[in-house]
Amino acid sequence: MSTKKIVIVVVIVLALAGVIAGTILYGQSGIIKVATSRAMREDLVSSVSGTGQIKPKTYVNVGATAFGRITHLYVKEGDHVKAGELIATVESQQPASQVEAQQATIDASRTTVDSYIAAEKTADAAVEQAKADLVQKRFDIQRYEELYKEQLVAKQDYDAKKAAYDVDVATLDQRIAAVAQAKAQTASARAQVAQAQAMLKGNNYSLGLTESRAPFDGLVTNVPVREGETVVVGIQNAEGSTLMTLADMSVITAEVKVDETDIVNVALGQTADVTVDALPGRTFKGHVTEVGDQALLRTTGIATSQSTTGTEEAKDFKVVVTLDDTPGAHLDDLRPGLSTTAKVTVAQKPSALTIPIQALVQRDAALEKELYAHSGKASGGGVMAASSSRNKPVFVQGVYLLTTERGKLRAKFVPVTTGVTGATDIEVLDGLKEGDEIVTGRYQILRAMKSGSVVKRDNTAPVTPDDKS
Repeated sequence: MSTKKIVIVVVIVLALAGVIAGTILYGQSGIIKVATSRAMREDLVSSVSGTGQIKPKTYVNVGATAFGRITHLYVKEGDHVKAGELIATVESQQPASQVEAQQATIDASRTTVDSYIAAEKTADAAVEQAKADLVQKRFDIQRYEELYKEQLVAKQDYDAKKAAYDVDVATLDQRIAAVAQAKAQTASARAQVAQAQAMLKGNNYSLGLTESRAPFDGLVTNVPVREGETVVVGIQNAEGSTLMTLADMSVITAEVKVDETDIVNVALGQTADVTVDALPGRTFKGHVTEVGDQALLRTTGIATSQSTTGTEEAKDFKVVVTLDDTPGAHLDDLRPGLSTTAKVTVAQKPSALTIPIQALVQRDAALEKELYAHSGKASGGGVMAASSSRNKPVFVQGVYLLTTERGKLRAKFVPVTTGVTGATDIEVLDGLKEGDEIVTGRYQILRAMKSGSVVKRDNTAPVTPDDKS
């Protein structure tokens, strides 16, 4: 074969290949490559996450109760203490001397009481003596009255006996009054002892304020002072010195902030999984024990009711999860202030019909129906008439279902009703059945897709910049 014929054959073959390739490319120019997935049944769990920190349910700042210099600190940060245990002392010379002085006053007052009691007894004895003398004088005057009537004694002697009797009557009255006076003095002395004892209680209380004791069993989480420092007591609006912070670690909580869009799904009693940044790989179980009513500004953490600014910004709500002290939980490893994340289970649905969340789109259902009838092209008169006949489009939630018509794979918009939302999947209540194949991506394709578009499955992993390199 000559060279000229060979060239002609090659040109003809290349021309035929170009025609075939052009035909194939033209036929595929309207085909959209899509990622797909199928509606399937699985156990669906819906959860809400929040970040925060570990906090004890009960903690208290132990403040100074007496003015003075710290003489001794008996604990340090990280120590466990028992209720009533001595944890710090402040210099106590002055209140101690006041206690001693008051005790001496009480002892002196009690001696005075004893002397008044002795005086009472003396006065009582004097009264008894006066009564005996008076009896004797009464007998004497009675005899002298009889003798005087019979004129056997002189009137002078009778008057003397009569005067002696009257003196004894007055003496008895005087000594009875002395007894009453002695009893009053004793009562007064006893009242002074009681007053001194009351003052001693006050002095002992002041002395006791120089000793700080643990109010409950707990963990020392902060000691901001040192021995030798001078501490003051808080007055009115002025805060006093804080000796240390105690935390009751018998009940530990995770206090987290949940976004305002998720808080409506959180309720008391819901279970939660809590992870701590400092303890990777470990999960603590807990349950929700408090759901805040006040919205907190995300930037400042201040409640909206206390904010003086009117700026709009994202808000959070406080949620408290109490950790369960289950066997093997090892809650002793936790410390107040550790950063934590709580994942609260807000809903569970076994064997739910689910699809990937990214498959959901918002579309005008009537327009999508017209587009499907015209193979996804918006130039048809019916589509234009349908879109112009409505004043405002009505958007509904749905997915693109894969259908086969005349040998071609097409995407058809189908409205769906959804239920529980999981981390990556969402429950479908109506609109799909198990096994239906739907378009799940990619995002740029779903954003512009129309019903009736011819599609082609392409479930290969997307190429990342790192893969290209």
